[in-house]
Amino acid sequence: MQQNGNKTHATRTVIELRKKILAGDLPGGTRLFEVPLAEELEISRTPLRDAMSRLAEEGLLERAKSGGFVVRQFTFSDVIDAIELRGVMEGTAARLAAERGVKPEAMARIQGVLNDLDACFGAAPGEVDFEAYSELNARFHSELAGLAGSKIVTHEVERAARLPFASPSAFTPDRADIEAFRRSLNVAQAQHRAIVEAIAAREGTRAEGLAREHARIARRNMEYVLLEDRSLMERVPGHALVVA
Repeated sequence: MQQNGNKTHATRTVIELRKKILAGDLPGGTRLFEVPLAEELEISRTPLRDAMSRLAEEGLLERAKSGGFVVRQFTFSDVIDAIELRGVMEGTAARLAAERGVKPEAMARIQGVLNDLDACFGAAPGEVDFEAYSELNARFHSELAGLAGSKIVTHEVERAARLPFASPSAFTPDRADIEAFRRSLNVAQAQHRAIVEAIAAREGTRAEGLAREHARIARRNMEYVLLEDRSLMERVPGHALVVA
């Protein structure tokens, strides 16, 4: 019973610590001290260590040379590399799905998500339900990862997207004057359909290429935020971890 209790406490602590890191309460470079942090979270030090180890595996923390943990910092290159890596892994998932074939029920699920994504685009030009799109976009990418029917591939795709700014829905603005982002969502949805069509047609090379190119939209959006309009950074999950 004690072991299960520690796991429960560690899981809760992982969630709380992750929230603090992504919200910027613990910015990149912050050294985590066990005693005050355990007191703040009202938890013992053993599950706290377990939680920090798990967040280190996620890439949000790193072990300090002198012991303990430090909140990770990421450069512009780190952000771009993380997005590129996600594109590579999703491309692999798409290719394997096309080569191996997909069960009808799995194809029906992802087609349903595509239809729901279409509904996010209103009748008026440029009208988009960003909140719904973001949630459905994350679901699409989750379904895509599973189409290959491989737990290993699914795990690696999820790990590549684990860093918040590398996730498929890392940045979906809701400001009406950012027309470029609105257009990028239309392009992204067209790519979603093309990826699924290539998988259904058993065109592995095409499916892989489309999935990798699809990740470039996230890269271009992030480049815009980091290089042209950093006022939008607060809308990026984990923005406090990114250093200029």
